[in-house]
Amino acid sequence: MRALLTRRDTVLLLLARLIDMAGSNALWIALGIRVKELTGSNSAAGLTFFAFILGTLAAPLGGPLVDRMRRQPLLIALNLASTVLVLPLLQVHDRSDVWICYTVMTLYGMASGVTGSAMTALTQTLIPQDQLGDANGLLQTLLQGLRLIAPLLGAGVLTAFGLGPLVLGDAATFALAALLIALIRQREDRPQPLEQEAIAEIGAGFRHIATTAALRQITVASVIAIVAFGFSESAMFAVVDAGLHRPPAFLGVLSSLQGAGAVAAGAAAAALMRRAGEGRTVALGLACAATGLLLSAAPSLIVVAPGTVLIGASLPWIIAGITTLFQRRTPSTLMGRTDAALNVLIAVPQTTAIAAGAALIALVDYRLLLAVMAVLMATSALYLVTRPTGQPTDTASAKSATPG
Repeated sequence: MRALLTRRDTVLLLLARLIDMAGSNALWIALGIRVKELTGSNSAAGLTFFAFILGTLAAPLGGPLVDRMRRQPLLIALNLASTVLVLPLLQVHDRSDVWICYTVMTLYGMASGVTGSAMTALTQTLIPQDQLGDANGLLQTLLQGLRLIAPLLGAGVLTAFGLGPLVLGDAATFALAALLIALIRQREDRPQPLEQEAIAEIGAGFRHIATTAALRQITVASVIAIVAFGFSESAMFAVVDAGLHRPPAFLGVLSSLQGAGAVAAGAAAAALMRRAGEGRTVALGLACAATGLLLSAAPSLIVVAPGTVLIGASLPWIIAGITTLFQRRTPSTLMGRTDAALNVLIAVPQTTAIAAGAALIALVDYRLLLAVMAVLMATSALYLVTRPTGQPTDTASAKSATPG
């Protein structure tokens, strides 16, 4: 880990991602709360997240772009475009303006899908193979650790000053992220031109996942689990409202508790991957999430709080494990399209689940939804631990995935 942090370009890349997500996390939680305040509807609030995921469905269209271009200038351009993208949220004042939230979040999702693929590909290029686990573990510790500050900041600023300062703050973080990425000195090789037709280029990432057993297995597990996470977007508003009888802004407190769990778990992610393998690290995260969801059904903060911490602890293990496995088993020339394919394979069921959750939360007791989510998580974990994906990645296989 110390060797990782002595690399100037790595530090700049991590800082850019951290600053970018700091502004986004504060704005996202505040936007959901604001929609809840304007409409009084848990479903309407949950649909803000649905709109974002809907936008990420365009990720495969951006995959070839990521593999055709140098990732550094592409990331600079995407971040600068995002500074302008969020500004229409300054016009949200009453219930009739909620459509602006959904529109911006959809476009935000589109930009985020391409940005995420480009960031994953650039990380693979800048960081040595044997340090990818450390880098992803550290990144998830920092990103999930933002939940200690960003949600409370977002909810607090929203309550005291309204949505405007958060929108301007998010725009500023995008601009700063673009500057930090521009300061990276290591230059990428010029990408090889893609010779396939456009449709074949888009499909290359899907084919790579389908024909690589480890990636296929972990993707199946992720799809099962993501349905549960999709339901939770609306269910957590009900946990706060119907379960704990707290105002919508209290969701910021629960998000911060998730951050506390994420910091603790993220610090151990790299060591856990080295010992157990990426697949079993993901499975352990899924088991934590299942337990946390069951605890969240209790009508008591004393029980919900540790459940929320466990849900937070699950995230860095799941995300770092999946990201590291994909980076180690994918050629750099295919990384953008493969990451985009993974994003859409996750986003489609997640989008459906968020929409279904927003509808079901008005018809079904939220505790039943939490129980269903826990079963899905446990099923996903059980599937994964019975697959070879759970074994540690050996050096030879890792090297064979990356062309010389």
